[in-house]
Amino acid sequence: MVSRTLDIKAWGNNLGVRLPMAIAREAGLHEHQRVRLTVDGLGQIIITPLQDVPLTLAQRLESFDPIRHGGEVMQTSGDLGAERW
Repeated sequence: MVSRTLDIKAWGNNLGVRLPMAIAREAGLHEHQRVRLTVDGLGQIIITPLQDVPLTLAQRLESFDPIRHGGEVMQTSGDLGAERW
């Protein structure tokens, strides 16, 4: 079993812990992987890796919520460059 003692640091308005590569390898974690954080009844934090499942375009569009995501990706009031319509 691999074990390390780490410090919790401020990361914007959140707190963060950087996982050492030895811990990540032992747990089978990789960069950009999604995980679920759970706090058990004893106050222990459990990190559970989620399965990497690529979404189809249809699934991504289905989950898009204009209110939550702020409407259009980029709203403009006029031409941005040398566009000719």
